[in-house]
Amino acid sequence: MPNAGAQNMTVQVRDLGVSEYSTVLAAMQAVTRNRDEHSQDEIWLTEHQPVFTQGQAGKAEHLLAPGSIPVIQSDRGGQVTYHGPGQITAYLLLDLRRHKLGVRDLVCGIEHSIQQVLKTYDIASQLRDGAAGVYVDTQKIAQLGLRVRKGCSYHGLSLNVDMDLEPFSRINPCGLTDTTTSHMAAFCAVDLQRVKQQLLASLGEELRLVVSQ
Repeated sequence: MPNAGAQNMTVQVRDLGVSEYSTVLAAMQAVTRNRDEHSQDEIWLTEHQPVFTQGQAGKAEHLLAPGSIPVIQSDRGGQVTYHGPGQITAYLLLDLRRHKLGVRDLVCGIEHSIQQVLKTYDIASQLRDGAAGVYVDTQKIAQLGLRVRKGCSYHGLSLNVDMDLEPFSRINPCGLTDTTTSHMAAFCAVDLQRVKQQLLASLGEELRLVVSQ
């Protein structure tokens, strides 16, 4: 029998389309700041307009040549990364206590979700100790950065699907000097909308979430 809080266990999906990073960041912060134990959990999906974001641990030396692409300071964990069209960014606004998830559970669940999607396309991937994200050999194909406030998460992941990778050459991705980047399109034909649905399904399975669209 479902319990009285079953409705609150459902995670609502919002597809924001193409968006400005700063606008979405402010919205995430506001939702997290104002939520309580009854607030709806959500996953936001978007493709950002081109932007470099610096995480809380970001160091200026890893931003090599941004050029005309804006650089925005973020309150997520990690170092510098790039967001742009053709990359799926998923923000997980979850009450971790409600879902009985620790921060490590969330990180591992996100990484394994991405790996499961890649496996569907016969893309063999790896994880690295001490360097969150998902890798194909020495190339990073998915980035991860989170923030937890009062037991609730925001920020999330970005998966490189079919995008212009050139801006990644203007930074040391996630502060790594021995790593380049890749995307799914380097290995097979991909459809971004289909990958988006596969990612949602995989997140639901790995994190034991009831996802509603």
